[in-house]
Amino acid sequence: MTAMSRKQASIYRMAIGHSTCPHGRKALHLLRSNGFAVEDHLLRTRDETDAFKAANGVTSTPQIFIDGERIGGHDDLRRLLGKRVRDPKAVTYRPVIAVFAMTAAMAIAVSYAALGTPGTLTFVWFIAFSMCVLAVLKLRDVESFSSMFLGYDLLARRWPPYAYVYPYAEALAGLLMISGALRWLSAPIALFIGTIGAVSVVKAVYVEKRDIKCACVGGDSNVPLGFLSLTENVMMAGMALWMILA
Repeated sequence: MTAMSRKQASIYRMAIGHSTCPHGRKALHLLRSNGFAVEDHLLRTRDETDAFKAANGVTSTPQIFIDGERIGGHDDLRRLLGKRVRDPKAVTYRPVIAVFAMTAAMAIAVSYAALGTPGTLTFVWFIAFSMCVLAVLKLRDVESFSSMFLGYDLLARRWPPYAYVYPYAEALAGLLMISGALRWLSAPIALFIGTIGAVSVVKAVYVEKRDIKCACVGGDSNVPLGFLSLTENVMMAGMALWMILA
């Protein structure tokens, strides 16, 4: 054990009724898992919590002390221990990767259940599941999605209502592709929105060189508009062409 891991720590965290500070729980676990001997002080009333904050000149809990020296909150403890602290404003591809990884796994699972082995339909289901999940993420907050989408989509910029229609069209096409029904409707929808989307990404990113966020996983994301967004639209349009020509 290191010298730091043998130190004494105290943590003051809020636990009022059935409400316990989640960051306090995380900090307590982090201290114990790193070998600290911890004195756990629960602030069980609002008055007790406010009095602690006033006495220590802080505005939030939990507060961690090591050998009598105040370290700060959960994020400050993570920094002290050399662990990564998430930046909520940092750009990330994680939401898109998570969606595609899960929908690919779902497609393989469904293929095994229906066919006994991954086959041609696995890719169809992957695209369809991805469209449905991405549509759900957009439909959580259509207003926020539409505002971000209007920043780069060529059709939405000419006709703003398209930004509100898009997630419903994406969901409908995805559901029809999963069911295998009404291919005469699902394929043209997917081809249309996929083609417009691909052209819009190419123009915004590769022609105009704009550094903007993608609305593909909703309007509150920090996913940059770029290669993954283009790939998503190309796959959608490509699948639609395959359905039309097959």
